[in-house]
Amino acid sequence: MNSTSIETPAELGSLIKARRKELGLNQTELADIAHISLRLVSELERGKATAQLDGVLRVLAAIGIVLETRAR
Repeated sequence: MNSTSIETPAELGSLIKARRKELGLNQTELADIAHISLRLVSELERGKATAQLDGVLRVLAAIGIVLETRAR
């Protein structure tokens, strides 16, 4: 299992975009799979800090990324 530390919205956006492309999906397809708007997918991939958490979690689930926490 790969582990990636995400500390900024931009880093999360880059991860989502890379995984989407790895899966051969365009933004519209990902939005459909995650049941969110195309606009939210675009905002996430651009690292917009105001994206809704529910939408973020739906996108991560749709592309097979598990969000885990770890105490520092």
